[in-house]
Amino acid sequence: MSTDGNDHAPGLARRNVVDVRNGVAVNRQDLLAEEVPIAIQVNGEPLAVMMASPVDLDDFAHGFALTELGIAIGGLASVDVQTLLEGIQLDLHTLEPLLRGSSGDDARWLPGRSGCGICGHRRLEDVIRHPEAVEQGSALDASALEAALDCLEAGQPLNAATGAIHAAAFADRHGRVRRVREDVGRHNALDKLIGAMGREGIDAADGFILITSRASYEMVAKAAVAGVTLLAAISAPTALAVDLARGCGMTLVGFTRVGRHVVYSHPHRLQGAAAK
Repeated sequence: MSTDGNDHAPGLARRNVVDVRNGVAVNRQDLLAEEVPIAIQVNGEPLAVMMASPVDLDDFAHGFALTELGIAIGGLASVDVQTLLEGIQLDLHTLEPLLRGSSGDDARWLPGRSGCGICGHRRLEDVIRHPEAVEQGSALDASALEAALDCLEAGQPLNAATGAIHAAAFADRHGRVRRVREDVGRHNALDKLIGAMGREGIDAADGFILITSRASYEMVAKAAVAGVTLLAAISAPTALAVDLARGCGMTLVGFTRVGRHVVYSHPHRLQGAAAK
């Protein structure tokens, strides 16, 4: 966390830099994105350490619990946030006992796991998850994608200050952005958004999610677990992400731009997506 004062928003830190432009060097202060170790404990047992932005941590806890542990929204009795010298500790307490895998050796219960979403697993079967099929969801016009794009920047104050932050946004079927969450990690931003939506009772199938990163396998898996029927990414998807989206019935869109987008799976939810 920042150690140079509190005259800026949470998630931001000031550092002295030398700014060189056209051969002229100027000393100034720059705003940078904070990247903090977040230690997650469940019912007193260490689970994982993630590098994340220290904002919207309650949303992160609920979203992470759903997408990584299968704990439904509302299944947490409490979330305690403790600021420590080394970082932040999130203590998650479940309403019901959390059972590990049938082998008693669930590889998801590992400290030191990174934000990539896969690092730290020991077995192949722990890596590739196959979520259940998503609902039919809402059909929408392609113009909704562009409308959400137009609104997204206004919901990214941390990125506006640093240029180093990912975002995940939920937009309704008309492209009106209803919630945005930011984080240095794209998976964390999505977990925060999913947690916020669940806590506020927003139906994930009544709109779509727009992310400012590529659509990796893990992003599709998390979105599917949350009931998202259309995931749009500003960058490209991976082949495994496309395969997973096709398998669970999700519409996956990549290269989302004004005037252009590429539909990789289930185009029936986007009007005008049928190729001529």
